[in-house]
Order: sequence, then structure tokens, then C-alpha cells
Amino acid sequence: MGLLGIWVTFLMTPCAYFLGRKWNLLDLVTAAMFVSIHVLALFAPFHFNWHAFFLFVALSYATGLGITLSYHRNLAHRSFRLPKFLEYLFAYIAVLSAEGSPIEWVSTHRYHHQYTDTEKDAHSPLEGFWFSHMGWILDSNRRFGRYGGLKNVEDLKRQPFYRFLHHTFLLHSFILGGILYALGGFPFIVWGMGVRMVLVFHSTLLVNSAGHTWGYQAWNTGDLSKNLWWLGWLAFGEGWHNNHHAFEYSARQGLEWWQIDFTWYIIKFLEALGLATDVKLPSEAHKKRKALETRTTRMASHHEISYED
Repeated sequence: MGLLGIWVTFLMTPCAYFLGRKWNLLDLVTAAMFVSIHVLALFAPFHFNWHAFFLFVALSYATGLGITLSYHRNLAHRSFRLPKFLEYLFAYIAVLSAEGSPIEWVSTHRYHHQYTDTEKDAHSPLEGFWFSHMGWILDSNRRFGRYGGLKNVEDLKRQPFYRFLHHTFLLHSFILGGILYALGGFPFIVWGMGVRMVLVFHSTLLVNSAGHTWGYQAWNTGDLSKNLWWLGWLAFGEGWHNNHHAFEYSARQGLEWWQIDFTWYIIKFLEALGLATDVKLPSEAHKKRKALETRTTRMASHHEISYED
């Protein structure tokens, strides 16, 4: 089995029973981390200073953009290409959000699109808003048991850099925390780690929950995905979620001029510099087909996108 197999088995073995289900060590550690950062954020009013606040704003934008630009649009959907040094830089910034390694995050998201709002979807609101928001993260046996593991991310697993981040992703947040403490003491920890991580976590998780619950549908996607204007602002453009499920390969999710999509503006800037290439957008013909196609047609063709390099 090897040391890694033994460690995984140890983490996934049930060791407690409460709230109506079994919990393993990974679930308990994850829950403890969520509770810890929320408690840390409660200290914010008592440790406010402008340096800590501006640090919070800068890190929130950086790590939030890392998730949307790198993990989501670049790695999960291959909506555009970047030079490897820049691809890896954005992916490393995303790691500092502590939302998981690129391999795990991308795998879960690809399965989400493959099985959107079905029993195999990792975080569908069909099982309740709380489940789609956070409950799914706290039930690793159920989450990983819904699909075949990390079998849909071979393009990332072939790269040593992503394998390294997969095994060390939490370590980098602890290193960042140590640096922040050395630079600004406890206020930098409260604002740069606690408040920032709470904001970025919930901004991302609301795309799974609110983005499949509230809002409106502009396209016949055959699922519960919605466009939600305030989530578009909060989540750097990810709130135009029905647009995204209609054209998941698209680098742009705010398809109308009034749909604010901060991530797209950065991609467009990188494209103007010659750094972002092969930027994918839906054609007018595809928009017309998507607007008219039936649920049956859509579900039959839903699994044809390849994510291989």
C-alpha cells in the first residue's frame, strides 16, 4: 500500500459519530479549520488598523482572483493559455486561499459539470442549501465516493509542480501566516488570514449554493444554474453562473456589457499583453443553438468536452 496509502486510509477511517453521520479525521480537521478562521475573524474589530485592512483587501483580490482565473477558468476549463511561469504563479496564489490543491479543486469542479444537479454532483442544492454551501466539504467519504477519484485531471497530475502542491497545499498558508505575523503581528493574522479567508471561502461557496438557487436563467442548460447579479460582483464574475454552465469553455462569463466580470477584464488585459492566448468565447451561432436546444439534446452532448492538454 505504501506510506501514502496508509496515511489516506488513516484519514478516511470513521472515528466519531454525531449530527446523524460518521466523521473521519479529515472531516474533523476540515471542520476545525473552518471554525478556527471564523473565530479568528471575530477579532477584527478589536485589532483594526489601516495597514492590516489594506493587506486584507490586497490578499482578498489576489487569492480570490487566483481561484477564479487560475483554478477555474485556466485549469478546470482551459478557457485560455498562459506561459507556464505565469500559469504556475497564479496557481500558487490560488493555493494560498486554502481551498484545496489545484488537482483536487479542478477534479471536483469537472465532476460538477459532468454531473450537474444529479445525485453524483458533489455540491448540488437538491440536497439543501447548507449542503451545497458547506456540508459537502465536511463529508469527505460521501464526496469522494460519488465519483472515481482524481481520474479526470491527468493533465495536471503529469506535472510535478501540481503534484507538489497537491501534497503540500496547506503548508503554504501556514508559511504565509508566519510571514504576516512577522510583518505586522496579530492584526495582520486576523485581517490577512481570518477575515480574508472567510470572505474568499464564502464567495467561492456561494457560487455552488446561491448560484444554483437564486437568480434567473438566460440559457436552457437543463440544470439549476442561475445568473445572480450581486454574486457576479462578489465573486469576480463567477455569479453569472447560468452563462457559465451554458458555455463552460468560455473565458468570459459576464456575456453582456452590463454583467461585471472582473476576472474577464484581467484575462483581456493579459491577452492585450500577449500573455493570454487561445482565449475561448462563445460564437453567436453557438448562443443561438444553446438558446433553442432542448434539455434532452443538451444532456446527450454534455460530456463531450476534453480537458487534456
